[in-house]
Amino acid sequence: VQLQASGGGLVQAGGSLRLSCTASGLTFSDYAMGWFRQAPGKEREFVGAVSRIGGMTYIADFVKGRFTIYRDNGKNTVYLQMNSLKPEDTAVYYCAGSFHGGVYMTDTGVRYWGQGTQVTVSS
Repeated sequence: VQLQASGGGLVQAGGSLRLSCTASGLTFSDYAMGWFRQAPGKEREFVGAVSRIGGMTYIADFVKGRFTIYRDNGKNTVYLQMNSLKPEDTAVYYCAGSFHGGVYMTDTGVRYWGQGTQVTVSS
């Protein structure tokens, strides 16, 4: 099983990025898919998730209204659209797959992790 994340980079505050995570080696629609992030010196935190067929989503309060998560099961890909980025959004972003299916994920509920993609927001 592999989760390949991409789309990170350097962007100015107020800008946008779209992260993608493409899965292989699993039945993608069996898994809720989500994103976590970890800033330097901080613990990893849950950003949001989307249910198996995309009918339900959860976005953490600290990015609500700016970030959107969605998936395309035909492409085995989950996306995180990030708008109005702030310097405090700087982190390594990890995609995650949970067989439990719920849209609120914890580290212990994740079965598969992607390799992480760096997002840096300059002020």
